[in-house]
Amino acid sequence: MKRPFALFAAALLLATPASAEKLRLALQKTGTTGWEMAVVKAFGLDKEAGLELEVTELASPEAGKIAIQGGSADIIVSDWLWVARERAQGAKLTLYPYSTGVGAVMTKDASIKTVKDLAGKKLGVAGGPLDKSWLLLKAYALKRGVDLEKSATILYGAPPLIAEKALQGEIDAALEFWNFAADLEGKGFARAIEIAEVEKTLGAKGDVVVTGYVFDDGFAAKNKDALSRFFAMTGKAKALISTDDKAWAAAAQRLGQKDAATLDIYRKRYVAGVPKRTIAQEEADAAVLYKTLAEIGGEKLVGPGKTLDPGTFYKGGEAAKR
Repeated sequence: MKRPFALFAAALLLATPASAEKLRLALQKTGTTGWEMAVVKAFGLDKEAGLELEVTELASPEAGKIAIQGGSADIIVSDWLWVARERAQGAKLTLYPYSTGVGAVMTKDASIKTVKDLAGKKLGVAGGPLDKSWLLLKAYALKRGVDLEKSATILYGAPPLIAEKALQGEIDAALEFWNFAADLEGKGFARAIEIAEVEKTLGAKGDVVVTGYVFDDGFAAKNKDALSRFFAMTGKAKALISTDDKAWAAAAQRLGQKDAATLDIYRKRYVAGVPKRTIAQEEADAAVLYKTLAEIGGEKLVGPGKTLDPGTFYKGGEAAKR
């Protein structure tokens, strides 16, 4: 006959869950993935999902690309255009939607409301001449008879530099990434031209995913269940940030010193960027935009691929969206 202590120990063993599966994430320190990871930890969502998350914070998106290519990370966050380019060159990366968050042309000049109003103005462009939003804006302008490179003065620069130039009044308008656009919005700048609307004018049916969780096809095949739990977990974190003020407080700590109005803008823009469509819908719109980008950006932008590679979007995580 077993003693009570032995019975208790046996029951405890049976109740103990299997060891958590480890996922190695390499994420940009200033990105919103940090918000989600803060909420995951604060609410124990990783333990609930049976996952051990090893998170490395990086200084730039480029560092993440190096990490995934070098095998030092299982998952990073990047954009679908980069994934498509890598696949066109033989890599086997794939992407699960993370955010539709995209920037805007920001200005304090009340006369700037359309691309035609940018003629004769100084426009700062965050990123370089091959930045996706810039190329889409150029294509959109051309459809309206405006060649921005000829009619406006274009200044390229890193997002913080362009934001600073805008604040100092050295440029008339700034095409900024969504988070820098949110900062400028909090400082009285207007969103003159929404890149989300530009995308729709160029053929997209809805708000198109910009960034996603990126991983290797081989890794996905071996870790389908863990990935499904990871996507479900991050989905819960997104929902909590959207609806729970305690969760938002945990996320907002990552933003440093921001006034309440700017924090509200950040939250609003983040929530608006949560993907709401099926993978098939995202893929279809990405394929339409890819065609435009390939035409205007050429091989320098998209590599040798003329059309969006069908493996660019990961299909195995669809259940996590439901």
